[in-house]
Amino acid sequence: MNSFRFLTLFVLFALSSSYALDVAFDETYVVTWGQDHVNVFDQGTRVQLSLDSHSGSGFESKSSYNSGFFHMRMKLGNNNSTAGVVTTFYLTSNGSNHDELDMEFLGNVEGKPIILQTNVFANGEGNREQRVNLWFDPKEDFHSYKILWNQHQIVFYVDDTPIRVFKNNTSLGVAFPTQPMKVTASIWDGSDWATDGGRTKVNWSYAPFTVQYMDFQVGGCPMEYNEECYGLNYWWNQAKYWKLGKNQQKKYEQVKENYITYDYCSDRERYPNAPPECAYNG
Repeated sequence: MNSFRFLTLFVLFALSSSYALDVAFDETYVVTWGQDHVNVFDQGTRVQLSLDSHSGSGFESKSSYNSGFFHMRMKLGNNNSTAGVVTTFYLTSNGSNHDELDMEFLGNVEGKPIILQTNVFANGEGNREQRVNLWFDPKEDFHSYKILWNQHQIVFYVDDTPIRVFKNNTSLGVAFPTQPMKVTASIWDGSDWATDGGRTKVNWSYAPFTVQYMDFQVGGCPMEYNEECYGLNYWWNQAKYWKLGKNQQKKYEQVKENYITYDYCSDRERYPNAPPECAYNG
C-alpha cells in the first residue's frame, strides 16, 4: 500500500471515530454556480449559499466517489416564508442515465413546516419520492444530514435517525446506483413544483433566502480506487452496515409511523401495483 493510499485510509478511519477533522471548504469542494451568492466564514469551515430573484448558488465535491457515508451539517435561513425554495444536499453522477441520491428541503408558507424530500435515481430512473415532516425546525440550529451508500443498501439519516432505506434489489430487476457520484449542495427556485404542487410560488419580498453548511470532510472512497471501494477495508462496507441494527430499526419504525407524509410505495394513483422494491425496503 503506497503512502498516499495509507493516508487516505487513515483519514477515513478518523472520520468514523468520535471526532471530526476540521477541513476547510476549498480543500474538498468547489463553487459551481452563483459565485457572488456564496459566502465563506470562519477560515472556510462554514459556507452560506443564498437565493434571490437574480440567482441561486451551489457547490460540489472536487472528487467523485464509488461508496461512502456522506454527511453535511446544515441550517436553513430564518425567513418567514420559504415557499417555492428548494435547498439540497445530494449525490449525483453525470449524464442522462445518471444516478442520484437526493435530500431536498421544500420550503413552505409561514406557519407550515419545511418538508424534507428524499429520492433515489438509478440509471436515469427516479420517481421514488418520500417526504418527511421533521421533528424539529431546520431553521433553528445545525443538524447533520447523512447518506450511507454501499453495495447492499442506501440509508438516509437525520442526525443519527434513519429516515429512509433503499435496498439493493437488482435480483428483482430494480436498478441500484453504481456510478461514481459527487457530493453536491444548492439553493434554487423551485416555484414550479416545490410547494403545493407549484401553486405557491417564491415570494421575493422575503429574499434573500439562505442556507449554511458545515463539516466539509468527505467520508467516501474516491472513484480512482474503483472496485476497492466495495472492499471491507472501508468501514461503511462492513457487515454491520448491510442492514439497520436493532436500535436503528426501532428509530426507523418510529419515523415511518409518525413523520412520513408521502411515500411513492403507497401512491396507488401513480402505481396501481407497488414497485417491486417496496416490499423489501423496510
